Amino acid sequence: MAMSATLAINELTAAQLGEGRVLVPLGFGEAGLPVHPDLVAALAAGASTGSYGPVAGIAPLRATAAGWWTRRGLPTDAAQVVAGPGTKPLLYTLLHSCDGAIAVPRPSWVSYAAQAQLLRREVHHVPTLPGQGGVPDPERLEAAATAARRAGRPLAAVVVTLPDNPTGTLAGADTVRALCAVARRHDLTVVSDEIYRDLVHDPALPFLSPAEVAPERTVVTTGLSKNLAVGGWRIGVARLPEGPLGAELHARVVALASEIWSSPGNPVQQAAAWALSEPAVLRERIRDSRRLHASVAAAVADRFAAAGADLARPTAAFYVYPDLSRHRAVLEERWGIRTSADLARVLFAQMDVATLPGSAFGDVADRLTVRAATSLLYGDDPQRLAALGSPDPTALPWIATHLTRLSSALHRLLPGEGTTGA
Repeated sequence: MAMSATLAINELTAAQLGEGRVLVPLGFGEAGLPVHPDLVAALAAGASTGSYGPVAGIAPLRATAAGWWTRRGLPTDAAQVVAGPGTKPLLYTLLHSCDGAIAVPRPSWVSYAAQAQLLRREVHHVPTLPGQGGVPDPERLEAAATAARRAGRPLAAVVVTLPDNPTGTLAGADTVRALCAVARRHDLTVVSDEIYRDLVHDPALPFLSPAEVAPERTVVTTGLSKNLAVGGWRIGVARLPEGPLGAELHARVVALASEIWSSPGNPVQQAAAWALSEPAVLRERIRDSRRLHASVAAAVADRFAAAGADLARPTAAFYVYPDLSRHRAVLEERWGIRTSADLARVLFAQMDVATLPGSAFGDVADRLTVRAATSLLYGDDPQRLAALGSPDPTALPWIATHLTRLSSALHRLLPGEGTTGA
């Protein structure tokens, strides 16, 4: 298996920038913000703790995680919570604990299908509805589950992402309810990755977790890597369902964890426990980061739309997912582009724009999509702090320069195909 596409583009981009190349860095989905100093202090306060903790996580972390979910309409007991060194290993152990084939959205985050393949699980890519990324189209999931059962290889679980990476959109309540109905009919475990929940651009936008609709079969995962920009700390938490399935999953996940990571880093758990209690200073930081992500993602979406791309406007996180398929003939004639991988390669090699192809996210290879992650446009730490406090971050010189370079690159790629402006 090759290195994860997201990590590979991050290392490649960093190496090229280190050699002095000027790039528009839209490849890696890191939150792109400095760690809040009070969170640093919380980590330092726990640094003298060198002991192992419980496999499922320290009691204060599980308690504050339970409170975090309870405040979001999901009453949770600390006994339902398992902590791990990031949501990625938690997701792996959860998929390991589901005996059967796995359904994932098309497109979806690169690691869902990769982890299922590592586990030798059959993967079913189920397309999403327009503008509702992260949740498989319930009708198509119904058809896939029915066909899999008839073939004697039934689905065991479906993975959803709310809000979504790679599209930056949030599936609506009706879609979530319909998916949960399919899950009940086919006895599927729903694994809901809600790592971006705090980064919905408009906090008033309705958010429905599958755990509210099908609590007996839904696992929810989250962490601090996106809302508080501490991906390198590697800490995540999973909320297991109540009842028999929750008890079974808890036993399996903890058993696997005991042999893989023993327990998450104790000082990081202590800092995470404080963060999930949601002190005012961190609520303010998340509010500011949400506003920054919304502004810059919208500006990047404007540049792609002006160049003639089709896309759903981002409503969460820091992702844009443009589709240039309607320019297929022009792109093939001018640049030899036939696939999304070709498109990302030309953007990187000839336009100095780092993106990832839609095919990395399970999209159909000849659909000319790329994922643009906008959060590394914010600059270095002093610039990032300025962007957090700016009423118009896209007007800041370093961000404006990136946006201008992106517009110029897209104009070179498709001269005369889009519109003037943005």
